[in-house]
Amino acid sequence: MYDPGQLRTLLAVAQTLSFTQAARRLGLRQSTVSQHVRRLEDATGRTLFTRDTHSVELTEDGEAMLGFARRILEVHEQATSFFTGTRLRGRLRFGASEDFVVTRLPEILESFRAEHPEVDLELTVELSGTLHAQLDAGKLDLVLAKRRPEDPRGESVWHDRLVWIGSERLRIDQDRPVPLIVYPPPGISRALALEALERHGRAWRIACTSGSLNGLVAAARAGLGVMAHSRGLIPPGLVRVPDRVGLPELGEVDFVVRSAARDESEPARALAQAVLAGGDRLHRSAR
Repeated sequence: MYDPGQLRTLLAVAQTLSFTQAARRLGLRQSTVSQHVRRLEDATGRTLFTRDTHSVELTEDGEAMLGFARRILEVHEQATSFFTGTRLRGRLRFGASEDFVVTRLPEILESFRAEHPEVDLELTVELSGTLHAQLDAGKLDLVLAKRRPEDPRGESVWHDRLVWIGSERLRIDQDRPVPLIVYPPPGISRALALEALERHGRAWRIACTSGSLNGLVAAARAGLGVMAHSRGLIPPGLVRVPDRVGLPELGEVDFVVRSAARDESEPARALAQAVLAGGDRLHRSAR
């Protein structure tokens, strides 16, 4: 028998790749998080994480346990909901950023709809900056989006780095402005890309602007330029731009779930928990 509390800790550490952030998310002490992981490793007889003072990474056995943990917790929640007889009702306006269009977010939403059929779920797909603004304006109840590094709002689903990506055949001329493929304002990846280039004194030009991820990917595959994108969500047909090209580091980014704190509804809280529990699936492309 695997303890559900320990499995939730495993999910939190796997998604944040940080014992400190996992403890903050779960409201536990860091020592308790470490203890949960040790007990799971003792129970499985396997090492689930490799860790040092700078990084935390899942092992191959940890990846396998992550899949089992997610399924165990899903069934646990379904059983709890069935026997307590609680049924959520109401309207839930949920916003997700373009980054999640090609991930397995639809599977999480499908499971949520199956468990809570009396919740009217309305989905809005937009740029992260736009979603945060709509949430602040009371037009959405919950968002799943990127946030800027200095923004403390929201609960981290996972932490990642932004990288430059483009066609494998693309060649960047060091003596000419960097051709950029970007979302329109207020796209967060756009802003971070422009800020990084400005800081390093690197000239740039806009080669393509699109509010659609599919549009940006098509332009990048055609070799029109480079785009800033999450390292964990690089679309098929595109690759990281080699370091030898000399483009500046883009830094880190958090993908967060954030609700209207002033009036968080039960449906919003339930979907937020489902997204946090299924965060590992958001690293993977839909099949």
